[in-house]
Amino acid sequence: MTSQSIHAHHHGPTREVPSARKFRDVVGQFATGVTVVTVASEGQVRGMTANAFTAVSLDPLVVLVCLRLGCATDELVSSTDHFAVSILSSEQQSVAAWFANPSRPSGRQQLDTVGWRPGRATGTPLVDHALAWLECAVQERVVVGDHAVVYGRVLDLGCSGSGAPLVFHQGKFETLADEREQLAAS
Repeated sequence: MTSQSIHAHHHGPTREVPSARKFRDVVGQFATGVTVVTVASEGQVRGMTANAFTAVSLDPLVVLVCLRLGCATDELVSSTDHFAVSILSSEQQSVAAWFANPSRPSGRQQLDTVGWRPGRATGTPLVDHALAWLECAVQERVVVGDHAVVYGRVLDLGCSGSGAPLVFHQGKFETLADEREQLAAS
């Protein structure tokens, strides 16, 4: 059902559309993991912090990531056929902040600062020390509002081992407390 058909079937009183600030406050209550999405094509390299990432399908293996429409990473993804997602650990808050900083250098310099390795399937940069990573082939890119929703068919993936994930909640980075720490505190 499209937003137009939803409005066409709405028979209640007309309400003011909530503000973007109120929307951010409400959806900020949903804790998300933190990733860095990377793409490389014809000598160009880009990366960005993204928390709008999720698994979509097990057969075939598909994930999605949302990229701000028109950002350098989105533009490069839209002109190539692959991207990678590095799922950050609780110890990588500085990495997340780095890839969210619009004044970071462009090209390979932005990756050299944090360390990376090329993925096995596509050569797309993967952030060193991430909890896990996925290399994906772009399956579909759909523009929705001010973002591009990019579906990726997983070509290769892996975990680096153990560790806690970096979490984003109420506009700030957090970590999940270890179960032992919770028990010791009670």
